[in-house]
Amino acid sequence: MAMQAAVQQISKKMGRAQALQSVSTCFEAGRVHGIIGPNGAGKTTLLRLLAGLLRPDNGQLTYTQAGKSYSAAEVKAYIGYFPQEPSLYPDLSCREHLEFFRDLYGLPAAPFEQRAKQLLESTGMAPFVDRPAGKLSGGMYKKLGLMCVLLNRPSLLLLDEPTVGVDPISRQELWDIVYGFSGKEMTVILSTSYIDEALRCAKVHVLQDGVLLAADAPQQLMEHYHVSNFADIFLQRE
Repeated sequence: MAMQAAVQQISKKMGRAQALQSVSTCFEAGRVHGIIGPNGAGKTTLLRLLAGLLRPDNGQLTYTQAGKSYSAAEVKAYIGYFPQEPSLYPDLSCREHLEFFRDLYGLPAAPFEQRAKQLLESTGMAPFVDRPAGKLSGGMYKKLGLMCVLLNRPSLLLLDEPTVGVDPISRQELWDIVYGFSGKEMTVILSTSYIDEALRCAKVHVLQDGVLLAADAPQQLMEHYHVSNFADIFLQRE
């Protein structure tokens, strides 16, 4: 079942820089959330906090699933985190990567085979199952990394700029994968610098210079700021 995450008055310094400043927002279960903002807005820091890779200087993170609350330590088993630069092994094939993550997650053989087949078919990667990661295109490389994260069926999927560095067709395919697996079983939170991708999200959390400007459905946000696109929201702040 999908998991809800929320942050209350979260602040975090990275070195001397104030990466996040008193950020409060809620990522409701079963929806695709976008964390939108320019480079240096604090998107990656917020995702790493949600993933439990960083601890906040101030504030609180909460996670709930089916009415039950989880601590940051407990929730790690339910989270899938896809970093901006996934570290795949260039000499290992797609199949070998899936088997590596099977062992990492401790998945039984039968469920693994079923899940791996589903992922390979849904991503269009089945014909390339024996190809080494180092010989994949940028889009295929991202698909493989995403498959490895989805293999364990996370309740909360965190994606850090998953479409950076891929061609437009691969961007569309990656979005199809995200929506194909989100819903009642999975909450998706992704960061992006592409303003047009905000319209693909059910809810958008707008960050700039570590400050949360707003959080709402895309159309409601544009109506609130009286703009026709998200770029104008940032321009109003300059």
